[in-house]
Order: sequence, then C-alpha cells, then structure tokens
Amino acid sequence: MTYSHEVEHMCVVKKGPNHGPAPIPEEGKWVKAKEIVDISGLTHGIGWCAPQQGACKLTLNVKEGVIQEALIETIGCSGMTHSAAMASEILPGKTILEAMNTDLVCDAINTAMRELFLQIVYGRTQSAFSEGGLIIGAGLEDLGKGLRSQVGTLYGTLAKGPRYLEMAEGYIKAVFLDKDDQICGYEFVHMGKFMDEIKKGTDANEALKKVTGTYGRVTPEQGAVKQIDPRHE
Repeated sequence: MTYSHEVEHMCVVKKGPNHGPAPIPEEGKWVKAKEIVDISGLTHGIGWCAPQQGACKLTLNVKEGVIQEALIETIGCSGMTHSAAMASEILPGKTILEAMNTDLVCDAINTAMRELFLQIVYGRTQSAFSEGGLIIGAGLEDLGKGLRSQVGTLYGTLAKGPRYLEMAEGYIKAVFLDKDDQICGYEFVHMGKFMDEIKKGTDANEALKKVTGTYGRVTPEQGAVKQIDPRHE
C-alpha cells in the first residue's frame, strides 16, 4: 500500500473503541453484517430503464449471502421479457454482490437489482422480523393460483372515458355501466385458471364459464343498465 509523503511522516494515534456496524434485522435476528455471508432475507425491488419504457419487479430470497430464489416480473417492453428469462438463469447461485455487478441484460432489471440490494443490506427486507426467514418458494407464492403476475392495464381518454382491460382478478371481458354511463362493475376471466382447465382437457367454452367471475353491480336489479366490450366499444 502506498502512502503520501505527508501521511508517511505522521505519528500514530490509536483509535478508541470500535463497536462495529449497527445491527440490522434479518429473519428474526439482529445481525452485525460484516461479510456478504452475513446477509439473509426475502425482498422486492422495482427498476426502470433510461427511457422509462418498461419496468421490472424483482424478488430475491437470499440465504447467507447467496441468491436461492428469483422472481422476475416485467411490464411495458417486449425485449425485457427475454432479458428476464436470462436473469432467471443468471441470478440463482450468485452472491448479492456478484449479482450487483452482473449484466442482467436489461437496464430495468439491473436497476431493480440495485434497489433491492439496498433493501437487503440495510435490513429492510420483507422477512426482517420473520424467525428463520421465508422458505425457498415463497417468492412464487406472490403470484397466487394460476401463477400469473398481478397486472393492471387501465386506459382512458378525455373524449371517451376509462377502459378497464386487466385487473388483479384477470382479463376484463366486459364492463357494466349504470344509468349515468359510469362504470359500476365488470366481468373478468382468470387467465391462469383458464389455461389450467384447458391443459386438463376441459372444453374451452366450459372452461371459460368456470373461470369467469364478476365484481360490483352487474345486473339490472343492481343498477347496471349497459354492458360494453372495453376493447372494441
């Protein structure tokens, strides 16, 4: 190690007490993290690319510094889905420091990794106060039945008003309007469950009936006076 001339000629002054880093909460314990292997936790991060054309939600389950589980969810950019496919192979098995310095192909995923790294090393994980943390597979449970991301796609214009296209319940098949032409309910198809039924061999029309549901006021008795297709009307 090379020192400057000024430092070389300084006298030695001993340090006082060294208490080390402040402890952070990790999986139900208080940990003084000094090495990457001291870090554990499950957490989420959100990232975006420079033109902000797309976004990524990244979920990692880290045990003793090593990524054991990764869930990559993307929206708004077709190329990002392919980058996410690569990230699902790249991330598991890497330490969080390696992952920070790995090209995850897409800027949005890289940015999500950065934000998530901060959550983890500052003790702000979802599992900070969960004794033993969360099992490997907990990230997948975020998707629920049908294993599809929670996606909201809503559109509106001043001239024609709002259009509900996809919500947490699923693909919006129809929107119901009241006497004032305001939305009072909608009909949806749970696409994950629908595809599960098709794979089981259920007739498509029968499967569609099984997985179609409604929310809000959708009958004349409830005040719905008109039904529209939000994609074509």
